[in-house]
Amino acid sequence: MAKPDQDALFEYVLRLGDNTLVLGHRVSEWCGVAPVLEEDIALANTALDLIGQTQMWLGLAGEVEGKGRTADDLAFLRDAWDFRNLLMIERPNGDFGHTLLRQFLFDAFQVLNLKALESSSDDRIAEIAVKARKEAAYHLDRSRDTVIALGDGTAESHKRMQDALNLLWSYVGEMFVSDDVDAAMVKAKVAPDPASLRNDWDAIVLPAMEEATLEVPDSDFAHKGGKNGARHTEHLGHMLAQMQFLQRAYPGATW
Repeated sequence: MAKPDQDALFEYVLRLGDNTLVLGHRVSEWCGVAPVLEEDIALANTALDLIGQTQMWLGLAGEVEGKGRTADDLAFLRDAWDFRNLLMIERPNGDFGHTLLRQFLFDAFQVLNLKALESSSDDRIAEIAVKARKEAAYHLDRSRDTVIALGDGTAESHKRMQDALNLLWSYVGEMFVSDDVDAAMVKAKVAPDPASLRNDWDAIVLPAMEEATLEVPDSDFAHKGGKNGARHTEHLGHMLAQMQFLQRAYPGATW
C-alpha cells in the first residue's frame, strides 16, 4: 500500500474541515432568528456538531502539515481563497427551506463519505469518521424529514422548496468531482473516490425528492472552484469577515 503524499493528505483533510467549518457557521446564523423555538435549538445544535467536527479535522490537518498551525489558526487566519469547502455550503442561507435543503443534500454525501472513511488506512481519519458519522446520520434523518414536510406542505412551502432545489442542484456535481488529491487518497486507501458515492447518494436523495413532490432538474452542472481554490470569494469573504473578526481585530487574544 502506497504511503500518501503529505501535501495531498493535508489538502484532503483541510477540505473535510473546511466543509464542516463553513456549513457550521452558516447554520449558526439562524440562532435566535429561526421560525420557531424548536428549530432554533435544533439548528444551533447542528452547528455545534459541525464545529466540533471541524476542531478534529483541522486539528489533524495542522498535525499533518507539520508547521505548528492549530485548528484555530487554520480557521481564523486564512483568507477566502485558501479555503477548500464545497461551493454549495458557503452560499447565504436564504429562507428556512433553502437552508434545510442545502443541509440535506450535504448530509447525504457526508454520511456516505464518513462511512467509507471509517475504513481509511489512516487510523486518525478513521477514528474521526466513526465519531462524526453518528452526528451526521442524525442530521440526515432530520433534514430529510423536514425537506419532505416542506416540499409536500402548503403551496407556498412547496414553491420555495422547488426554487431552492432548482438553484442548489447546479452545485451538486462538485461533491462527486475527483482531482489529483482524491486520486492520491484513493491510491493510498485513505479515502474513497467521490464519484463512487454518487449512486448511493442518488438512492438517498431522489426518493426523498419524490416524496416531497419536488421535481429534480435535468442536470447538475458542477460549479468548479471549491476544491482548487480558484473560486468566487464574495459569499465566503463576507462570511469570514464575521467569523474571523475577533481574531483579526485582537491577534492572539486568549481567554
